Amino acid sequence: MAIGQGSKGEANGSGRASRPGSPIEFRLDPVSGVPTYLQLVHQVEHALRLGYLKPGDQLPKVRDVVASLAINPNTVSKAYRELETKGLLIGRPGQGTFILATLSQVALPELTGLRRSLHAWLTQADTAGLDETGMAALFSSELRDFYDRRSGPRAGDGAADGETEGVA
Repeated sequence: MAIGQGSKGEANGSGRASRPGSPIEFRLDPVSGVPTYLQLVHQVEHALRLGYLKPGDQLPKVRDVVASLAINPNTVSKAYRELETKGLLIGRPGQGTFILATLSQVALPELTGLRRSLHAWLTQADTAGLDETGMAALFSSELRDFYDRRSGPRAGDGAADGETEGVA
């Protein structure tokens, strides 16, 4: 996901879609294994959590996303419907789709500090020889372990059965 005002909203061959004045620019990762509509849903949710999108902001029109990303209009509509079902969007016939609600977010000063720490960690991981996939695997594994430890042991948990902890 890229955030940026004033994008041209035209296909540029980079796998991105935006609309003039829209604060979000969609990007697709064709090798992620995540369905296209879910990639769009996740990008909107992430932008809401980070405060890049707020109530009243307009999302790119379906036809603009379709033209820019060369995807089926039903895919974009499905993503927008999913977000509407979650109470995050509202469609206004003839006007477009707008953010209705936000998700919990961290205050800007804390977010800035977290970004700096994460950037330092990414630099260390790169220096250690991890590529993007390795960094994502390590982060995902540690995140899962973190939440498993916070919620306590569960029945049938692999770590309790003697499996190696921290393996992605």
